[in-house]
Amino acid sequence: MKRFSINEDWTAVIMGALIIGVLLLGVSVPVPSFSWSSGDELLNKIFSSGNLASIFLQFAFVLVIAVLASFVSGKPVKNFLVSFPLIYALTVIALIITGNSEVKALNLEAVIFSLLIGLIIGNFFKLPEWFRKTLSTEMFVKIGLVLLGTGVIFSDILTAGSLGLIQALAVVLSVWYFAWWVCKRLKIDDEMSMMISSAVSICGVSAAIATAGAIKGDQKKLSYVISLVLVVAIPMMIFMPLIAQYFNFPEAVTGAWLGGTIDTTGAVVASGTLVGEIALKISTIVKFSQNVLLGVAAFAISVYWSYTKHPKSKEANSKPTARLIWDRFPKFVIGFIGASLLFSLVISPETAAPIKSPLKNIQGLWFALAFTSIGLETRFADLFNKDSRKPLYAFLVAQGFNIIITLLIAWLLFA
Repeated sequence: MKRFSINEDWTAVIMGALIIGVLLLGVSVPVPSFSWSSGDELLNKIFSSGNLASIFLQFAFVLVIAVLASFVSGKPVKNFLVSFPLIYALTVIALIITGNSEVKALNLEAVIFSLLIGLIIGNFFKLPEWFRKTLSTEMFVKIGLVLLGTGVIFSDILTAGSLGLIQALAVVLSVWYFAWWVCKRLKIDDEMSMMISSAVSICGVSAAIATAGAIKGDQKKLSYVISLVLVVAIPMMIFMPLIAQYFNFPEAVTGAWLGGTIDTTGAVVASGTLVGEIALKISTIVKFSQNVLLGVAAFAISVYWSYTKHPKSKEANSKPTARLIWDRFPKFVIGFIGASLLFSLVISPETAAPIKSPLKNIQGLWFALAFTSIGLETRFADLFNKDSRKPLYAFLVAQGFNIIITLLIAWLLFA
């Protein structure tokens, strides 16, 4: 029998709901301690039997959710059971490093160290192909984002979301056409130009995948654009919050700038966390506003591609329909909004209080796991060979334009 499976977005919504439901039912998920300031504290506190037991129990809980997610979404579970413990162990190392008091003073989050650890191992050691295929970066990010909704008041979504949608429309239209123009000036082929323009202007990896699907794009070109998005997001995630802090930007403006500029949702969350709670909420909502446009953009691109001189597309899909909008819509946004509605309007503050800390802890863990995975799957060698220079230049120029125009728009709307 053909095995039942559902897509990754709905899987993330289901797993997020499952985590919330389990905690609301009173199941206790331990919150390990990673704070330490000396060698003695590291040995006697972090590596104490009680804390190691908490780490193991949290691992067991997250492993069950991750395995269920893999199974439900139709991915092979056997190899995942081998790779996930390693990903978790590397993430715990990042959490221990971040827990040091001197590192905390530098305001560096665990996601930065989990990313760096993954990059070092992924680029200096040869990982088997089956291992890379088990990495579930997008799934981890989406589950974390559904849980993030539990800490966002719905009135914030209504306020920031309306302004975010205005910003998203202005940014997507201006940056997409600028990126397309740069690609044409550099004589980059139409397929690559489409994917680069969508990735820079809309929402990075998801936009590149949606565009490739709409035009039946080449898989190698898509993989290149995805790698480019992930690698460029790394310095942006780290340095943009520092720039905002140096020039004392208002936190809401910074959040809107990060959400509208950084191309991956996980990196937006990580950079927003470096700035503060307001920036984290605004950046996430603004990024979701751009994600909402993904279905519309994919539909428009599909129509354009089908009715211009692109035979490959005509063979595959000569009559695009409005259903494509729903098919490309990021369903995990529904989970985020649903979690926000649940904790804003349904669950009382007294009921929510005991599970706020475990929820936030598990949410942060999913993001850290995602960035460990990003590091492990990113290969610098694929990005900087001589055949890739023109697309790289186009992407960087378009991203520079994106940074400037989005800051101006964010300042006008959110200052």
